[in-house]
Amino acid sequence: MNAESDERAPEPQPAEQAELGSRAPDFIKARRGLHLSWQVGVFIVGLAVIGAGILMLVFPGPGWLVIFGGMAIWATEFVWAQIVLRWTKRKVTEAAQRALDPKVRRRNITLTVIGLVIIAALLGWYLWKFGIVMPWKIDE
Repeated sequence: MNAESDERAPEPQPAEQAELGSRAPDFIKARRGLHLSWQVGVFIVGLAVIGAGILMLVFPGPGWLVIFGGMAIWATEFVWAQIVLRWTKRKVTEAAQRALDPKVRRRNITLTVIGLVIIAALLGWYLWKFGIVMPWKIDE
């Protein structure tokens, strides 16, 4: 292929410009009742996944990851969920880029060290003042 050739592979569209709307198969979208049933099923599955994610915020498990997975399930069928998911992805990407900024990292590390020094000083003062008291008696 010549370097000056105008033939180029088509560039993939960024996720921001992807088409909004249902991603259900065409044979399902062609029948209104079947499509409505499909949407109800997707909604119920997404709701169950998000409910499990909310439980995982309280109990052990990757709660936020599962919640975003439920939103992704909803985004396969509902435009509002696609918009919310795009906004969330954009905000997470911006936050990750800000966190990788050397000035921000230095500030965060400094604040963490200061916080840990304050906690250690308060813990040391408490132990010096009151000592370690066990909530049970060991004397026999």
